[in-house]
Amino acid sequence: MKQFLIDKYNRKINYIRVSVTDRCDLKCIYCIPTDSERHSTRRALLRFEEIVRIIRCFANMGVRHVRITGGEPLVRKGIVSLIEQISHIDGIDDLAMTTNATLLSKYARDLKDAGLKRVNISLDTLKPEKFKLISRGGNLEDVLKGINAIIDAGLNPVNLNSVVIKGLNDSELLDLVNFSIKNNTNIRFIECMPVGHIGSLSRERFISAKEIKSLIEKYFTLEPAPSFGGGPASYFHIKGEKIKVGFISPITQHFCESCNRVRLTAEGILRLCLGQNAEIDLRDYIRSGIGDETLQEIIAKAVQNKPQSHQFSIEEGIPIEKPMSMIGG
Repeated sequence: MKQFLIDKYNRKINYIRVSVTDRCDLKCIYCIPTDSERHSTRRALLRFEEIVRIIRCFANMGVRHVRITGGEPLVRKGIVSLIEQISHIDGIDDLAMTTNATLLSKYARDLKDAGLKRVNISLDTLKPEKFKLISRGGNLEDVLKGINAIIDAGLNPVNLNSVVIKGLNDSELLDLVNFSIKNNTNIRFIECMPVGHIGSLSRERFISAKEIKSLIEKYFTLEPAPSFGGGPASYFHIKGEKIKVGFISPITQHFCESCNRVRLTAEGILRLCLGQNAEIDLRDYIRSGIGDETLQEIIAKAVQNKPQSHQFSIEEGIPIEKPMSMIGG
């Protein structure tokens, strides 16, 4: 009989986000603090065969959704090979990736051929100079080329993710929606979590998902739409258009009661909640020579310690000890 991962709050865990690197070619202000220059050593990173083994164990326990993250996953050498290996794991129905798209034009076709089903692309602004400011030096044109390449490769749906920061890009909501309509991509607006450089600007820079939605509804009629992909977004159709608009509200509307996910860091740490420090080191276990059955027992026991809820607060910040780039976003 298949063993399913169910925590002590009766939440079924069927989604794992897997970071393959803590490195990134951008240094976005809401992700990487200015003083965060530490990266994992090559030895510290999970090897591809270790990642595949862990995912296979999760699949044996009912996990169906896998999302590959970073840092920026496309900077990890051999990433296409890893995608192909994961795509052949029995039971994995949904294999997705979150990327900043700067390298996507190079890999788009190969990723689709390898079995990638979906891609989420970070796009916080359509203005080159503002993009350079948010990403600390990035080139918006590289991202736009990546978006075009993945669309041309036929990978659908393409989701754009925009972290909204008051006074920085909240004036571009209409432009971003129109860009999505033009390119037939979905777009999700995300409340900025007060970590990294943004942490010291929390109240001044924060804008809620409710406010974001209200601003968009001044120009578009939004109708409730079904969710997809196992994520926390609330989706809406734009009346008269094909695309969906989503809103993710980790600060103002917690979705902990229905949380179905855990995270695996690039160093093999199984993190049970983004907003708490509960975690267990799987790398040491698998390098000690244990079998899959024992590893699955360890995972199942660890999941029982998944916190009931996070403690995100715009007033208090987020009580996590590592930058988002090291956790896996």
